[in-house]
Amino acid sequence: MVEWYLFLPQVRLSAADIAERARHAEASGFDGMAFIDHLEAPGLPDENIWEAMGIATWVAAKTERLRIGHLVLCDAFRHPAVLAKQAVTLSDASNGRFELGLGAGSWPAEFTRFGVGQQDPVARVEQLGRHLELIRQYWGDAAGDTAQAPRRSHPIPLVLGGTGPRMMKLVRSYADWWNLPANHLDRLPELAPAAGTARVSVQQMVGFVRSGGDPNAVRDVSTRRFGTLGSGLVCGDADELIRHFTGLAAQRVERFYVWFADFAVPDSLHEFGESVIKSFAGDGLP
Repeated sequence: MVEWYLFLPQVRLSAADIAERARHAEASGFDGMAFIDHLEAPGLPDENIWEAMGIATWVAAKTERLRIGHLVLCDAFRHPAVLAKQAVTLSDASNGRFELGLGAGSWPAEFTRFGVGQQDPVARVEQLGRHLELIRQYWGDAAGDTAQAPRRSHPIPLVLGGTGPRMMKLVRSYADWWNLPANHLDRLPELAPAAGTARVSVQQMVGFVRSGGDPNAVRDVSTRRFGTLGSGLVCGDADELIRHFTGLAAQRVERFYVWFADFAVPDSLHEFGESVIKSFAGDGLP
């Protein structure tokens, strides 16, 4: 069964706007929602951006069914003992709707600006591996005397994102889900086998042409804003998007993180749900 998540970077929007979009996504048939984790908006250091775990907690409190997560939390920002405790707390508070997305960090400029993390990407991935093992210990899933109380009441799926060989090794060792970032979507056939038993998700930027919309205008705006994503950006009406996602599902992709080029306005969420998501109901394919 294909799963649909709204990917909504918590930039520029107010917390109230984000919660409103979450409720519209829930009503439109989305299964979950995911945020980013940065201390500054990438490339826009003066732009507003909300803290990742705080906004996830806020949205979990404002919804009933959506699963909540991130693409992905930055390992360098939180001590693993604190992160393990946060994850268990939010999982219990949301009745099991939290997923832990974790990565080694993708924006070294903020490491320098705020004095956190390491510039060396290899060292960051190695540290992530150590922290993943510690989180398992804190959750009581691995040997050691550091298990925290309370224990988990619900499973907390682990989502790892990345493409390098060291990261893919961590995916095979720890992940329930492996997410392929939008700017690497053309590498899906190459990388998916390296994910091992982890289920495959992809991040996909969408320029959605709603009924009565101008396809050229949507493509022009979407390409101007997000054309650097290459194949990670797809533009089209419902029928074109259904064909696109069907092709990805045929490559064992089981979850789509949909990133709307129009910042997920409610009309897009509802029409996408009625046309695209509903077409995949049942066995997962149209």
